Amino acid sequence: MEAMTQDTPSSPPTASPVRRPRWGVVVVWVSLFGLLALLGTGLIRSQQGPINVGSRIPDFSLTTFDGQTYNTADLRGQVILINFWASWCEPCEEEAAELEQAYQGYRDRGVVFLGVNYVDTQPEALAYLDRFGITYANGPDLGTEISQAFRMRGVPETYIVDRQGILVSRKIGPYSSVSEIEAALEAAIGMAP
Repeated sequence: MEAMTQDTPSSPPTASPVRRPRWGVVVVWVSLFGLLALLGTGLIRSQQGPINVGSRIPDFSLTTFDGQTYNTADLRGQVILINFWASWCEPCEEEAAELEQAYQGYRDRGVVFLGVNYVDTQPEALAYLDRFGITYANGPDLGTEISQAFRMRGVPETYIVDRQGILVSRKIGPYSSVSEIEAALEAAIGMAP
């Protein structure tokens, strides 16, 4: 006798569920990658060191202690001396009088002096300017945005920029004499427009 097999009705195969992306997870991953890219860019930039001679300077605006605003993009066509300083900086004191003397000699020759006060309090900065009789434009580097753009390492640092916005001289540390400042300015002035 043959064994009888009984066919049981088979149930239709179940389809595996379609996995749809969870948008919350996607957004988290995209945000994480964006944050890592931003941090990586900042790290690379911070490792580059100061701006090199021959490079275009980053444009910035400086609002002075007396409320005037200077924008370096608007100063194209003029030589610019940018000096980073602080009232608590002893080497800054060594060059303060020389910078003012150079300013007096060059202010009518198309040279703009900008003093950028770094990590300081306004009362102390104003007292410093008064003590050394500094009359050229000076203002605070709020949030250290300007010094970060220049990748500055410490004060004093001075940058001389030609009429096209190109860095022609960088001095880390104080100038030792007015003649040293004048030589750097004369080189920038003598460059073809």
